[in-house]
Amino acid sequence: MTPISTVGKTQTQNSTARPVVASVAEVTQKIKQDLRMGRAHQEGRINWITAIAMGIFHVLAIVALFFFSWKNLAALVITYFFAINVGIGMAYHRLLTHRGYKTPRWVEYFITVCGTLALEGGPIFWVATHRVHHQNSDQEGDPHTPHDGTWWAHAGWIISGRALHSETALLGRYAPDLTKDPVHVWLSKYHWLPLTLVGFLQMGLGAALADPGHRLVGALGMVLWGTFLRVTLGLHATWLVNSATHLWGKRRFETKDDSRNNWWVALVTGGEGWHNNHHAHPVSARHGLAWYEVDINYYGIWFLSKIGLAEKIQIAKYDPENPKPAGV
Repeated sequence: MTPISTVGKTQTQNSTARPVVASVAEVTQKIKQDLRMGRAHQEGRINWITAIAMGIFHVLAIVALFFFSWKNLAALVITYFFAINVGIGMAYHRLLTHRGYKTPRWVEYFITVCGTLALEGGPIFWVATHRVHHQNSDQEGDPHTPHDGTWWAHAGWIISGRALHSETALLGRYAPDLTKDPVHVWLSKYHWLPLTLVGFLQMGLGAALADPGHRLVGALGMVLWGTFLRVTLGLHATWLVNSATHLWGKRRFETKDDSRNNWWVALVTGGEGWHNNHHAHPVSARHGLAWYEVDINYYGIWFLSKIGLAEKIQIAKYDPENPKPAGV
């Protein structure tokens, strides 16, 4: 019996596999390159849609100052709390990005919707960008390091370069847990919808609460304060975490980046300004580690735990006499 030769088949299989492997490697490398963020990778491009939208919000935020009323201020404060403290601090950052605690799915989805009210993009974009920041913090590829300039770190990075909000597959490398969830995918695609609906609700409420003959002014004033001024203030508060807390403040931990604890940024963000603490212990749901470091966002998580809606809360422990980052 003539022996069956497998050499030809093996060579054929190898020659077929090589292009496939090379193609996968090429795609992987392209994804890595596409997700490298920072000033050097934006090629001086301006995202005009984002820039124009930011400009409109800032102009209308100034116009809002001519429509002051206590009702409008209340609308701003309440919506700011749900958007920045609950949505960005508790949901986007401490839950979705770092998984510092766990909630029932319906709670996760609700507070994520609150995050979309901040006009900082959908959950997949926000989480992926922040994870890139932690991976390359104050190094090449960091989306918003002050090494690229203070203005760049604060707001320049958000109005420059390629918009990635709708590129779920590309962002999936840094947020695979969210891209597998159809609700988070939907919220990422339609992240502008909750903010729009809340804006119309504010107009209706403003008109209803206004005196007869002043319905239009009441509707306009409340949406200007509750949406345009509130969003603008919230954006700058969040951007201060990217810029100010990498420039000014105290360093309790010797981390590999320039993160610092900044009390006044913590004040306007509900605790996100204890940034050096956070970079030293990223998974910790509590950022204010000392008794005097007020952390409103953590208190919200603590409250959820007390009513049975949060569990497995990660809290960093450190020796004040010998502080060191996690894993050291």
